[in-house]
Amino acid sequence: MNQSNIKKASKYLDKNMCVAIPTETVYGLAGNAYSDIAVKKIYKLKKRPLTNSLIVHYSNLDLLKNDCILNNNFYLLYKKFCPGPITFVLKIKKNSKISKHVNNKNKTLAVRFPKHKITQKLMNKLSYPIAAPSANIFSNLSPVSASDVKEEFGKKIPMILDGGICKIGLESTIISLVNKPVILRLGGLDKNKISKILKKNLKIKLYSKKNILPGQSKLHYSPGIPVRMNAKKIKKDEAFITLKKYKNSDKNYFYLSKKGKKNEIAKNFYSTLRKIKNKGYKSIAIENINNKGIGLALNDRLKRASKK
Repeated sequence: MNQSNIKKASKYLDKNMCVAIPTETVYGLAGNAYSDIAVKKIYKLKKRPLTNSLIVHYSNLDLLKNDCILNNNFYLLYKKFCPGPITFVLKIKKNSKISKHVNNKNKTLAVRFPKHKITQKLMNKLSYPIAAPSANIFSNLSPVSASDVKEEFGKKIPMILDGGICKIGLESTIISLVNKPVILRLGGLDKNKISKILKKNLKIKLYSKKNILPGQSKLHYSPGIPVRMNAKKIKKDEAFITLKKYKNSDKNYFYLSKKGKKNEIAKNFYSTLRKIKNKGYKSIAIENINNKGIGLALNDRLKRASKK
């Protein structure tokens, strides 16, 4: 990725336009988080409910201090995991410039520090943070490549910064630090690693009926066709996802990793679901995923994808 493309993307953002950006988790649809115009465009492009707030991406702590109240738990986790796949929900300052549409006028803000070098270079050129939910139509599969973003939006956005395939392939883990720490979304960072740093057993609250935070919608991450979990036998004309490659795999078998490596399973998860949908299958079955570590996040995604 050359500097001219990064400069071009920054100019689009300065003009309150939206561009797609790569992160280590998934691709994001970015806009100036201080601009009502840009933020409204994000919601419109994604067809996202206005009640479902956005994650704001920051390049540095000084910029974040303008908008949020930071606490000891934040500093502990920031020092260990940032930049990286963790999002913090913090109290927002009254004098913050964040658009009221970002967080549906809530008194909190979801923030993170992305690790991808291209996006870091882009953000360092900006004088504002960027709101950047996943670059997909609301409830669809998250994009893990530039071609996925193009499939979602076509020519509706002026630019996609191509940063290759996302390294992690699952959205960030979200933790609220407003009162007692609570996990609001399972994701690319194992919650046990967070617990270890905070020296606390963390409660998990994945669903909310109102004031919905990112990733808390019941129907989400969906390929648009029925998904069947913990499958042992395959039905006729059904795609079957396995965690590793088997010797006697049929043509409608799709494996997530040759040898069942957890990081590969996560990385290939969304792209495999998208591939199956594009091949014209009418339904998907997936074998049991151990509900530990990254498996917790994968099973959460599958549950939401299978909601009707």
